[in-house]
Amino acid sequence: MKTLFLNPPSFDGFDGGAGARYQATREIRSFWYPTWLAQPAAMVEGSKLVDAPARGLSLEQVLPYADEYELIVIHTSTPSFASDAKVAGAFKARNPKLKIGFVGAHVAVLPEPSLKNAPDVDFVTGAEFDYTIKEIAEGKPFGDVAGIHYRENGQIVKTADRPIIHDMDALPFVTDVYHRDLVPEDYFIGYLRHPYLSLYSGRGCKSRCTFCLWPQTIAGHTYRTRSPAQVVAEIAHAKRLMPQIKEFFFDDDTFTDDAPRAREIARGLGKLGVTWSCNAKANVDYDTLKELRDNGLRLLLVGYESGNQQILHNIKKGMRIEVARKFTEDCHKLGIQIHGTFIVGLPGETKDTIAETVAFAKDINPHTIQVSIAAPYPGTFLYDQAVREGWFKQDTKDMVMGGSGFQISTLSYPHLSREEIFEAVADFYKRFYFRPRKIGDIVLEMATSWDMTKRRLREGVEFFHFLNARESRAA
Repeated sequence: MKTLFLNPPSFDGFDGGAGARYQATREIRSFWYPTWLAQPAAMVEGSKLVDAPARGLSLEQVLPYADEYELIVIHTSTPSFASDAKVAGAFKARNPKLKIGFVGAHVAVLPEPSLKNAPDVDFVTGAEFDYTIKEIAEGKPFGDVAGIHYRENGQIVKTADRPIIHDMDALPFVTDVYHRDLVPEDYFIGYLRHPYLSLYSGRGCKSRCTFCLWPQTIAGHTYRTRSPAQVVAEIAHAKRLMPQIKEFFFDDDTFTDDAPRAREIARGLGKLGVTWSCNAKANVDYDTLKELRDNGLRLLLVGYESGNQQILHNIKKGMRIEVARKFTEDCHKLGIQIHGTFIVGLPGETKDTIAETVAFAKDINPHTIQVSIAAPYPGTFLYDQAVREGWFKQDTKDMVMGGSGFQISTLSYPHLSREEIFEAVADFYKRFYFRPRKIGDIVLEMATSWDMTKRRLREGVEFFHFLNARESRAA
């Protein structure tokens, strides 16, 4: 079947694609590559990938694809599901013969409710759906395809579970699809050089963080990796295809979990002369950090989450504050930049622990930060814990703000309300960035180039708009 892979239109600036770990409108315009859609697209001959949010495409602009394709695969998420179901309905209304499938963590965890709440969707997939979609596109009957729930004679039918993929090298390069169907300049991440390119060198994470979506729903807790030679080969290939790329980012949950492999990949990347970054846990030793830096590593994205040790224990982070401090000091010594991510509203959070985390963030001083609200996605330990403890309220089912897509809190504790959690985000940002030391860092960075000056000014306008929007919502 002629197949379209669609990251559907949603809120303006909404980063809900397969690659966005928190599907929401960010504080500055940000878009991750839809890697989870690009991977099966690379396996289906004659397919096309359309990333509507990144291209700024409306529903009216993408609907004509209904006349050209036989199968449409839509990535959905918990925050965007209702909107995505409406998109599917519009496509089906235009072409009733279309087969429409939903993929992503939400439908993998809630297959039957998803089909019931999206009546125009013909099937939903389980965890890894690469080969599942390939078989459906080849015309294999739904009943013979492992890893789906589908409609048949008014009933929902479940097929056999599909085993996870172990031979990661068997998967084709996603960069060919990026080059064919996407515009790299559409993708912005505030802490990465522009244009950047992101991809996975492996799937899964051995850590057991209770809030983390992908390992608990899609990828599992075994880190399944591509060989270093193949990873380096794809970066070399991407460099030839898209010479404008200024930075490559490995979006593996924890790229540094396998330190010997990370070092081997780094040596290969060093020979290519590329600049690269990755996700890391705050426990990488100095010698490994130095070897990665010496071979092109520029930045690490590090999930600190909290500056309170008990909260880290509560979420099973497996990290001690003093280890994170030593790691951060080593990065500063080596000149490795850090984008630190923090979460407010985790189990055990109070006004005092939020203040403690803000003080911790200011003290360790990563180059940039991201502050998110604790998001209990279905399928995670945190979600089940919230249900069990009664932290959900009847009026807090939506994970994003209607009309804007900004993240809001669905959790409320006896000692910390959802409104206080929501307000803490803007306060955290202001207390971190609006201080002489950080303002000086930003001004110094802007002085390095006119392009950086223009970029930071644009991001500054977006950031102040974000703060104003949140303060208006809080009021």
